[in-house]
Amino acid sequence: MFLSLFLQASAANNPMQLIMLLGFVLVFYFFFIRPQQKRSADARKLRENLSKGARVVTIGGLHGRVAELSEDKVVLEVDKGLRLTFDRTAIARQLDAAKTTGETAA
Repeated sequence: MFLSLFLQASAANNPMQLIMLLGFVLVFYFFFIRPQQKRSADARKLRENLSKGARVVTIGGLHGRVAELSEDKVVLEVDKGLRLTFDRTAIARQLDAAKTTGETAA
């Protein structure tokens, strides 16, 4: 008996519940899933477009200039003669040329 009353009540509210559920799914997608996919795509694009001489920062905060590149490794020169090897996935961002030389955009 209780189950039949519950089913009758839920049948009356079903369209509204469906709309609310759809709304939650859309909000979750646009505020959480989509931005994360965009960040991942941007990071992948950055790592694919690395070139020798680029100034980069690793995920650990180490600043250096790209000295050598391979498929999955990057060798950074952090000081004259001091080279460290990292995975490509450890590169967090590339520094702008204007920032590294101290120039300002006119």
